[in-house]
Amino acid sequence: MKGKRARTARRVDERAAQKLIADRERLARLSPGGTPEHPIGVVSSAVIDGRATTMRCPLCDGHYRLRDHVSEGAGLRRLDLTCHDCGTPRSIWFRLGTTEPN
Repeated sequence: MKGKRARTARRVDERAAQKLIADRERLARLSPGGTPEHPIGVVSSAVIDGRATTMRCPLCDGHYRLRDHVSEGAGLRRLDLTCHDCGTPRSIWFRLGTTEPN
């Protein structure tokens, strides 16, 4: 019996890759900073840009490029980022004034 045809094997691989990307996206949303309900706590707005630029893309492990820094109300900040390597957009949320360790 022969193995899978090349086209069938390619489709199986593509579906597995798409599932992995969806799982990584879901994990990124559940991580701290992934939603406004679960922001990353910081003491000062001065550390937000530095924290964001050290984060890595969950899809390709690339570096982020900052597009926008928006105040979303009392102490809540949203950073709109784009991955330098794969181009995936992402928003990271921060809460100002918490006493959590860095």
